[in-house]
Amino acid sequence: MITAIVLIDCATDAIPEVAEAIAELPGVSEVYSTAGHVDLIAVVRVKEFDHIADTIAGAISKVDGVADTETHIAFRAYSKHDLESTFAIGFEDS
Repeated sequence: MITAIVLIDCATDAIPEVAEAIAELPGVSEVYSTAGHVDLIAVVRVKEFDHIADTIAGAISKVDGVADTETHIAFRAYSKHDLESTFAIGFEDS
């Protein structure tokens, strides 16, 4: 599983609508509205690296109201939770 954290700037008056639209996209597991220098943070989890570009450049960036994105690819997860098994539901090992 490949995880990307996407920082999103969007039209301030459309944050809830933009967040809901992004949350519905395939590969997007969570969207958070935030205080700080970005409006939204999306967590993208996909099985293959090529799907990162499809999800972010091909879908998130094209949502009406999205002005800019900045993407961070995660190398490792440090958590008390077994994130791999949590997000592997429905995926078969290859």
